[in-house]
Amino acid sequence: MKPTEQKYELSETAYKNACRVIPGGVNSPVRAFREVGMTPLFIRSARGSRIVDIDGSEYIDYVGSWGPMILGHAHPAVVKAVQDAAANGTSYGAPTEAETQLAARIIHAFPSIQKVRLVSSGTEAVMTAVRLARAFTSRDLIVKMIGCYHGHSDSMLVKAGSGAAELAAASSAGVPAELAAKTIAISYNDSDALKLAFTKYPAKIAAVLVEPAAANMGVVPPLPGWLETIRHLCDENKTVLIFDEVITGFRIAPGGAQQLYNIRADLTCLGKIVGGGLPCAAIGGHKKIMDLLAPLGPVYQAGTLSGNPLAVAAANITLEILKDPSIYETLEHRGAALQQGLSQAAKKAAVSLTINRVGSILSCFFTQNPVKNFDDLKSSNAEKFKQFFARMLQQGIYLAPSAYEAMFISLAHSQEDVEKTVEAAYNALISIKKIG
Repeated sequence: MKPTEQKYELSETAYKNACRVIPGGVNSPVRAFREVGMTPLFIRSARGSRIVDIDGSEYIDYVGSWGPMILGHAHPAVVKAVQDAAANGTSYGAPTEAETQLAARIIHAFPSIQKVRLVSSGTEAVMTAVRLARAFTSRDLIVKMIGCYHGHSDSMLVKAGSGAAELAAASSAGVPAELAAKTIAISYNDSDALKLAFTKYPAKIAAVLVEPAAANMGVVPPLPGWLETIRHLCDENKTVLIFDEVITGFRIAPGGAQQLYNIRADLTCLGKIVGGGLPCAAIGGHKKIMDLLAPLGPVYQAGTLSGNPLAVAAANITLEILKDPSIYETLEHRGAALQQGLSQAAKKAAVSLTINRVGSILSCFFTQNPVKNFDDLKSSNAEKFKQFFARMLQQGIYLAPSAYEAMFISLAHSQEDVEKTVEAAYNALISIKKIG
């Protein structure tokens, strides 16, 4: 179906039906399309760089299941690996050799990781990392960055206090204030605020938790010296440094942000790509911390579907394919081409657009100002993004339905896909130029 003839009737009906039995009609909030004032599309199938909705419209997909589909949808090798694994049973609740193989692949890619525990989601990985850090240091406080999302566990659903390096308050109903108050929220890329936190709470901070390249408030790269400052302050204060590489791990480099920026974490949280598109995540780090996990140590963590054989099969074949260094060269080339094309389209349309990119992830902010932290996002025009999203969708380009999310490029995205996306963006920008 041509984009100009695009219809959403079946998706609208499906959404009404879903709302009757699922809160908000979706199983993860951003899928509801509320930020863009639309009804969510219900997807029928996906292959390569394309997805098809239940109304039969096809789109170039830049969501990629929110990052995991680095090889593209329904990659033949991944599909075969999952089918072969399923033929032997879908879950055992017992160890398999494939789990050991996956752990070994992760350890090989990340020099900071000596041991790995597989879990089922990034939220679970972060929750476990925080628990380990508190047990290892016998401290309670955690430092996180405003705008960085680390899953929906209680200690992570917080907003900043009234000033720099203040104890945070709960940002979700149902989160006890006492738990939220164990988290200190500071601005991303703000070394002075981090130094202040350590000064205000000496010998009380168990861990600093950070996305080394932020991708949950849109893509925000680390400023020069930011990660080095974090590493130095953690070493100086005997604090555990936790890198949330759920998005960046195996995405921006084989060894994630730690390879790209030459910084090692004490604990690393992985997800998305590490599961090959199936529910799988991991927590890894130095053995002296990891060995605190049960059954060796006193930190309890368990999961019925941890190391699920289907997910592990998808993960192993995906990471095997990603061993080819030319893949990351291709992803970098595609990412740079898309960034350049979108920048040129914005300039030609005379629309202010700031584009942040790290490797194969990028974000477009409707502002002329640099975006280096969450506060900078306030200058971005959310109404323009809403209009941009709708007009891109009409032209067959599927973006994340939020102004503060990333575009994910996969190996399946072609130069032709990039050119079609840039052309669509120019058309969209021209049409929204008159918005405030």
